[in-house]
Amino acid sequence: MIIIKSPQEIQIMREAGKMVAECHAILAERVKPGVTTGELDQIIEKHIRKLGGVPSFKGHMGFPATICVAINDVICHGFPGPRELRAGEVVTIDIGALYKGYHADSAWSYAVGEVSPEIQQLMKVTKECLYRGIAMARPGNRTGDIGNAIQTYAESFHYGVVREFCGHGVGRSLWEAPEIPHYGRPNRGPSLQAGITIAIEPMITLGAWKAKLDRDGWTARTVDGSICVQYEHTLAVTEDEPIIITTL
Repeated sequence: MIIIKSPQEIQIMREAGKMVAECHAILAERVKPGVTTGELDQIIEKHIRKLGGVPSFKGHMGFPATICVAINDVICHGFPGPRELRAGEVVTIDIGALYKGYHADSAWSYAVGEVSPEIQQLMKVTKECLYRGIAMARPGNRTGDIGNAIQTYAESFHYGVVREFCGHGVGRSLWEAPEIPHYGRPNRGPSLQAGITIAIEPMITLGAWKAKLDRDGWTARTVDGSICVQYEHTLAVTEDEPIIITTL
């Protein structure tokens, strides 16, 4: 069931989203060669709790940490730990915060030092995919319009669009209806209306789009070892422009 949020509920979600956005601002300064993903996890958990929030991911379905870490060929849901980041890598860090009963969720990809022009372009295109998807989040459009906007742009660069993982509704639950695939046909899927709050999170690869799981049952990677990056915002559909919740 798709849950319509009141203006008051959306305002609470904006407070949760501000926490998440602050965390990403911290990461923009902290992601450097030599730092461990475990250190970043501790920094982000401490900041969320200092602001009165609770990490959304920690303990969710048994996930052990505050942040999800995806380095290079990892698509999503990787565990933070003692692994040091290395120059030339790209890392996506996904963060959720729960505040007054409502979640907000955002992932961002970070270059570790200098990355190759190929990775730079992938990051630029994937970020553009996110905002093209957000632009379609209007009343009267459908989830397929969002997915088609993302897929069409990404595939014009011959990139892969991950199918196995998708965007989703956000609210009192971290994941709720509707699902938001990042591919599809226009005018298909559930209709959007004002008050719906969703996360759009395209995961775009330099190669094949198919995923495989590590033995931990969580970490998803590209089947061909190609680089994957991701950008995600939580947003609210309104009668006018969509409101990006996970921003400062």
